[in-house]
Amino acid sequence: MNVLRITGGLCVLFAALLCASARADGVDAAAPFKLLSGQWQQGSLLRAQTDPAAQVWFDGRKLRLDAHGEFVFGLDRDAAPEAELKVQLPGADAPQVLHYQVAKREYRIARINGLPPKMVTPPAALTARIENDQREAREARDHDSDLEGFTQSFIWPVEGRISGVFGSQRILDGQPRQPHYGVDVAVPIGTPVRAPADGVVTLAAKDMYYTGGTLMVDHGHGVASTFLHLSKLRVKLGDVVKQGQIIADSGMSGRATGPHLDWRVSWFQSRVDAQLLVPPMPVPAAKKH
Repeated sequence: MNVLRITGGLCVLFAALLCASARADGVDAAAPFKLLSGQWQQGSLLRAQTDPAAQVWFDGRKLRLDAHGEFVFGLDRDAAPEAELKVQLPGADAPQVLHYQVAKREYRIARINGLPPKMVTPPAALTARIENDQREAREARDHDSDLEGFTQSFIWPVEGRISGVFGSQRILDGQPRQPHYGVDVAVPIGTPVRAPADGVVTLAAKDMYYTGGTLMVDHGHGVASTFLHLSKLRVKLGDVVKQGQIIADSGMSGRATGPHLDWRVSWFQSRVDAQLLVPPMPVPAAKKH
């Protein structure tokens, strides 16, 4: 069972009912919220709903609730084995505190060879540029808006062969580097990239050192999509975008060994698996002979 224990003003009978009714996915009819999507595993984005007048905290961070009481939070690629969700219902003397087990995932090892040496170990002269790129991306991920694109069913920004998956440990020319936080889709340069959900552009950079053409779209409540290695940006900072709208063209700019789109999803600074938010990649139609 995912629910470990509950504390904070709950009677013994309620606690017994809670533990008895908990299911393997962490959804609980007696809990002060309803889990709408996601699972208690590393890399998952979980969406839930409670009383709109409630207050909710995840691992100590107070969360936004929309008018329907929906809220969202993410479990990082390397999330700890246990997470805490606290819900203060209106009129309650104390918040209900629930602790959940977070399932550990096994990640692939991706070995990539043939990169230019400067893309594996950049010259010291480029340190300031790289640090500035990273700062801009961190600041964009910190947006906490009341947008509600995160409540939509996400769509694939492009369709094609999946060539890289979330969480894989990157070995670049034999040297270990940080994990891969996105899903790579191999598509030709210039393939239209569509917004997976409604949002606002919070980062539009034509040439970041590692990621080349880079675009970030805020979907609300800390959820954001980032698109890397683009050849062209079709929107600018501050633009409102709708689901399915063409926002960029795919490419192979920055540190890339071939044309593809690297699509990433984050909840603030936590990296989550974009592939868990969309249906299976459509199978391409068979070519006619």
